Parts: sequence; C-alpha cells; structure tokens
Amino acid sequence: MHPHITELTFRTSSYTQQQNCVEVADIPGASAVRDTQNREHGHLLFSATEWQAALSTITRSV
Repeated sequence: MHPHITELTFRTSSYTQQQNCVEVADIPGASAVRDTQNREHGHLLFSATEWQAALSTITRSV
C-alpha cells in the first residue's frame, strides 16, 4: 500500500519549466506526480517502469 498524499514528500521536478511546474514524490517502486499550481487536485501515481519510460521520452524530445 502506498502512503497517503499527506505522507508524501514532494520535490520540484528537475524537468520543471516556468510554464509547466510539476512536483514528484519518490515511493519505493513508484513515483507520485502533481501539478505545483493545483496541488489540491491530487496526484498521479506511476510505477517505476512507467515513470522511467516517461522521463526517457521527455529527455529525447527536449
């Protein structure tokens, strides 16, 4: 079971740009991602494999 959102420690993603602000919380085997400007809307949870695939895609397109 993953921690409740109040127990997650979010940090600003290194992929954040001025217009696209996201925060990431590292969880064993997963990552939680949320919009910095809309924290009250919750977060999305990605498995480690999904998150690595997303980062690889972002890195190639930058």
